[in-house]
Amino acid sequence: MVFQLARSFVLCTPAKVAPGALSRLYSTEVPQFETLAVSVPKKNVFHVEMNRPKQLNTFSMTMWKELDDCFSSLSDNSECRVIVLSGRGKHFTGGIDFKSFLEEGTKLDDIEDVGRRARAFEKFITKCQDGISALENCVKPVLSVVHSACVGAGVDLITAADMRYCTEDSWFQVKEVDIGLAADVGTLQRLPKVVGNTSTVRELIFTARKVMSKEALELGLVSRIYPNQETAIKEVLEIADSIAKKSPIAIQNSKINLVYSQSRPNKDGLYHINLINQAGLQSEDPKRGAMAAVTKSVPEYENL
Repeated sequence: MVFQLARSFVLCTPAKVAPGALSRLYSTEVPQFETLAVSVPKKNVFHVEMNRPKQLNTFSMTMWKELDDCFSSLSDNSECRVIVLSGRGKHFTGGIDFKSFLEEGTKLDDIEDVGRRARAFEKFITKCQDGISALENCVKPVLSVVHSACVGAGVDLITAADMRYCTEDSWFQVKEVDIGLAADVGTLQRLPKVVGNTSTVRELIFTARKVMSKEALELGLVSRIYPNQETAIKEVLEIADSIAKKSPIAIQNSKINLVYSQSRPNKDGLYHINLINQAGLQSEDPKRGAMAAVTKSVPEYENL
């Protein structure tokens, strides 16, 4: 396919770009948050860290909102091509912040009318769902790096990511039934698609048992296991860097179609990518990539 493209495009001259425009150093504004730390360790690679180590990176109402704000912002940031997500401190995340959860619940309990209280709960749950779905809705690939505990909402979070990695000491737990809840922010919808074994998924959800790193790899929940967090983040940043060097049009269009297609018939997914590539094939990126393949050079792509 590459050489078919090469034959089609090798005689086409890419649009003129200012000298050095593709290779010049970039200046990036990094968003600031209370519960998240954002950095740019490599060009076009953003690192988002959950930053509540004293609270085991548990999900407060502020974190739910900031996850939505952060990933929505990075989705629109042309300097960002790939995102790595990890957690600071002892654990990736301990799940829900019960103090914040109970405080919010108490406010809702003060609403006497059941219909109005239900509508308030709907808004509350939707806000939490939006924080998780922001990873899936972000057009940039999100690579999650788990260490130690990944409990409850943490499983919701990583199943909304595109790729998952963990350390040897990692363990995962769908904890909601143990606190009298049905998981309602993504695990029930995404985990079956990630693992592909509905019997095992039901076992994990109904028993709330722990899944250690080796089993997580066997189930397909994670792609790879690393000996420790430092090594994991270093290696995953390298993976992210390799993705960031590829055409952002190709990468983002691929993610958009993957997300669209995962809950639809193949015919619908094929029609969707047909529409996307009607524009994508007219971009300079396929020409640049095909010419680089012919000349055995490394292509450089503009931000998107």
